[in-house]
Amino acid sequence: MSANNNKLMLNLAKEVLINSKTARNIIVKQYEKKYYKQILRNEDPLCSKNANLVKYYGVRAMAKSVIRNYDEKYISRESATRIINTLLESAVLQGNGKKKTMAAYRGNHGIDPPFFMAIAPTKKCNLCCTGCYASSRATTVETLDWPILDKIMHEAHDEMGIRFFVITGGEPLTYQNEGKTILDLPRQWHDSFFLMYTNGTLIDKKMAEEISKLGNLTPAISVEGFEEQTDARRGSGVYQQILKAMSNLRNEGVLFGTSVTATKNNIDVLLNDKLYSYYFENMRSSYMWLFQYMPIGRKFTTDLMLTPEQRFELFRKWQQLLKEKEWFVADFWNSAILSDGCISCARSGGYFYIDWNGNIMPCVFIPYYKDNVKDLFQKGKKIQDALFSDFFAKGRDWQNGYRNSNGNQGNMLMPCFIRDHHQEFLRIARDECHVLPEDAAAEEAMEDADYHAALMEFDEKLKAIEEPCWNSEFKMNPKNI
Repeated sequence: MSANNNKLMLNLAKEVLINSKTARNIIVKQYEKKYYKQILRNEDPLCSKNANLVKYYGVRAMAKSVIRNYDEKYISRESATRIINTLLESAVLQGNGKKKTMAAYRGNHGIDPPFFMAIAPTKKCNLCCTGCYASSRATTVETLDWPILDKIMHEAHDEMGIRFFVITGGEPLTYQNEGKTILDLPRQWHDSFFLMYTNGTLIDKKMAEEISKLGNLTPAISVEGFEEQTDARRGSGVYQQILKAMSNLRNEGVLFGTSVTATKNNIDVLLNDKLYSYYFENMRSSYMWLFQYMPIGRKFTTDLMLTPEQRFELFRKWQQLLKEKEWFVADFWNSAILSDGCISCARSGGYFYIDWNGNIMPCVFIPYYKDNVKDLFQKGKKIQDALFSDFFAKGRDWQNGYRNSNGNQGNMLMPCFIRDHHQEFLRIARDECHVLPEDAAAEEAMEDADYHAALMEFDEKLKAIEEPCWNSEFKMNPKNI
């Protein structure tokens, strides 16, 4: 089929999906059947049928969570059209020049480019939350100047083919530089899709209207559970501001989600269906990200981490939410089956992170780096030079070895090399690559022997709990094929 015919068919599919609920339901059901049959064929030599079924439940939950809100008019027709044009056509289906750019990247580097880039344009935030990974506050001044941010975006878009961008912080909506705000990113790169983590307090009616007009930006609003848990960490009165922000977004037909940090303080809430029912059914969130507390940033402490037992309980809850409730929840560590493991280090289909100072890091939760984007640009180099530094390359080598060791897939319930394999992280980052800390907290953590000992002890206990589950339920063997 010619490129013109492909375009015609895609445009026809868009019109059907957007305009006809009946046709939409038929198409979704047909796709479900096709994808399920593909899962049963189980063509991936490293992935068992049970692991593939988890992927199936994840994709199904993602689609249904969005479609439910569109059917009930909580997502506008205009927003849905922009989502299809950017997230689906550009990012996933590799349209709008992405496929050609990816091929060039592959030719230059021997691997496919990362799927997305996370960037924190400013460290500034109007809140001062307990245990913030970024140690943000209102008086913070670290911010990427717009010309640098613009150059970063051009390289990621034009030379890596990235069409999906994650904006974090700090609070992104506080960004202002040379007359530009954070909304100028999705406005300028209109063929791309943006996910923005935000505390939600700055999303008034006017802001919600602006986001709606863009159509290619989805806010993920941070909560800690309900009002008690959220205000305890974020400040008195914040939760009510969040609910108002969600109302403003619903009224404007904006697709939005929620983001939750899982700690010992809110784990009981996260193990109860009531939380998810409230945000998905009452607030009309289309997705939820769970980030288990990682001891980095302001006043980091291993005391807030989930215990290995709690983490495993949360994994079981996540399975149930996808399969039975069909709510799209993704847990940054427990959901690694969906992504075939760790997605850091700019692996093929993965991501990398640039902070407010221009430091280029493998992951938001790995506050260490070798290269700074401003230094690279001054030397006439590119971000890609950092992505093939020894730190990133050895991180990818570890990922590849873990995913495929003599034909056996590593335990995807323990995918993270800083969190779940901390000794390996120290070997690569500290001993071999001599990385630099992002800030004083990261430097303190790297020099803290008790901190490292606590994380390594956590790893051993977690392995004792999760390894039997992986081996019996998900590892490729005659039982699970």
